[in-house]
Amino acid sequence: MPPSEMEPAENGGAGGVQSVDRAATVLQILAREGQAGVSDIAAEMGIHKSTVSRLLAALVARELVQQDQGRGKYQLGFGILRLAAAIPGRLNLVQEAGPFLRELAASARETVNLAVLRSGYAVNVDQARGPSTLGTQDWVGSLTPLHATSSGKVLLAALTAEERGALLTGSRLPRFTSRTLTSRARLEEELLAVAHAGFATTWEEYEIGLVSLAVPVRDHRGVVIAAISVSGPEFRFDPEDAGILTQLKDAGLAVSQQVGYSPV
Repeated sequence: MPPSEMEPAENGGAGGVQSVDRAATVLQILAREGQAGVSDIAAEMGIHKSTVSRLLAALVARELVQQDQGRGKYQLGFGILRLAAAIPGRLNLVQEAGPFLRELAASARETVNLAVLRSGYAVNVDQARGPSTLGTQDWVGSLTPLHATSSGKVLLAALTAEERGALLTGSRLPRFTSRTLTSRARLEEELLAVAHAGFATTWEEYEIGLVSLAVPVRDHRGVVIAAISVSGPEFRFDPEDAGILTQLKDAGLAVSQQVGYSPV
């Protein structure tokens, strides 16, 4: 075997770490491709086919990978499902998001909320207050209207047109202030813009003097499962501040990654 193809010992030390890294890479390739042969995997990883065969044999023994007897190619096994089944119980969205909400509230100096879609409302499930926050308004547990809040718009924009139609059927899109969107057509136009831009804003649409900015939180499938918003008084907080938007997007991505999201 040429020197470049010689494999280090795989029983411990650097060789053992390398084997773990390579096994993880094999799993990632199979997750992406669905099925792959030894030669395909070896070519992508740039290692000898005999090494790939040993890695696959170890993964098959643990049922993390299985071989298609008809085609001879490999795919992820049911052992992966058993491992994944242990994750949801520990991945508590509020727990995972908490540190990022507090960090964002401190840097943005305003109130930060985490909201999810429940029963036709944006429900705030956690909150962090910045040093500039006025008053003692606690939004945790509050049911807020989807069409009049930035979090609600983010959650609505993530739905299909059919899902939004079912959710908003019969809804009068109630007016809360003179700036509330009460036209379904205008709301749909804004939601298209929200989906394209990756964030939503509201300007005194739910409460006079209150403005907000929100971004989505995605799970391991890329599905929007929540929204993080920053809100504050109109005289002090500007939702169009590029710096705040960058911080908010960074927080949304960080929380998403904590719950399994992997950006393309």
